[in-house]
Amino acid sequence: MSDSYDVVVVGAGIVGLAHAWVASRRGLRVAVVERDSRCMGASVRNFGFITVTGQGEGNTWRRAMRSRHVWEQLAPAAGIRVEHRGLWVMGRRPEAAAVLDAFARTEMGERCELYTPSAAAALAPELRTEQAHALLYSPHELRVESRQAIPKLARWLEREVGVDFIWNEEVLDVSPPLVSTARRTLQGERVVVCTGADWRGVASAFLSRRPLNLTNLQMMKVRAQDGFALSAAVMSDLSLVRYRGYAQLPESQALLAVLQDEQPEALAHGVHLIAVQGADGALVVGDSHHAGADASPFLQAEVEECILGELRAVLNLESLRVTERWMGAYPVDEHDDVCIEAPDPSVRVVVVTSGTGASTAFALAEDVFDRW
Repeated sequence: MSDSYDVVVVGAGIVGLAHAWVASRRGLRVAVVERDSRCMGASVRNFGFITVTGQGEGNTWRRAMRSRHVWEQLAPAAGIRVEHRGLWVMGRRPEAAAVLDAFARTEMGERCELYTPSAAAALAPELRTEQAHALLYSPHELRVESRQAIPKLARWLEREVGVDFIWNEEVLDVSPPLVSTARRTLQGERVVVCTGADWRGVASAFLSRRPLNLTNLQMMKVRAQDGFALSAAVMSDLSLVRYRGYAQLPESQALLAVLQDEQPEALAHGVHLIAVQGADGALVVGDSHHAGADASPFLQAEVEECILGELRAVLNLESLRVTERWMGAYPVDEHDDVCIEAPDPSVRVVVVTSGTGASTAFALAEDVFDRW
């Protein structure tokens, strides 16, 4: 291991790993410094869901499409299993059906198909299609098991690509070209700071002018009846007023008004449904959204029941048992999906501020190096 690199990346979450991969692809010598013994943050506490459909129009949607393509290439090379593909968005109300119809007619609806409930029932018997007015199917989405995928990606970058990793060392100072931990000082011609939800640490000196906050979310792992299988990831009406690609359509306002009347508690807790499935058959289900820089470590039963109520309304579940619960967090900037700061010609601070790291990180890293 050297003490001098072309690029030093601070943080081994998916955004940091994406920058390490892109830099290595361009022939640069790369080191990644991570304060923990493995990735412990938002990158392993999520759905492992590479989401394209519904992402914000413009750069976010473009980056999601490109990153999905990169995941398709990298996953088999790194030994990462794609658990399932595609997405069903179930419109439970006429107003939701109108949003799905409008979305399908946009550029972002490319290759997405609208289904009547009866037609969808034959393709996705796990869905309670009798509760639906319309369904949208997208072929773009991929789902990986984050807890396994992120460590595998890091090992592959180290063993096969030649990236050096320094674990268990927190970066205390970035003073270009020096990057210092308590144990060593590295020299990097370029430094990329990707500290994710921990933007109040070494990154804080570079982000003081940004109005960043944290969003905290409840998630869980659920066991359904034996043999239950998802044909694709699942979303519902609540997602259509939260994901910008849908929510920015004029048709979403009528749906929002109905939801404010019929599901005010869900909206108050920022609940929308995503359900995905792993190789063990368990479902990863979420989530809620509560703003606050200091997250409470205590999960709320009423929020969990709100999420599970939506799950029961959408899926044909004969039984349901929660086996794990956890709190996630990601930084938020109300004005943009990503924060890129250039405090020095040789430093970039990159923070995904919309919970879309897994979906957009690879294309985001390409953009950062393209413009550097």
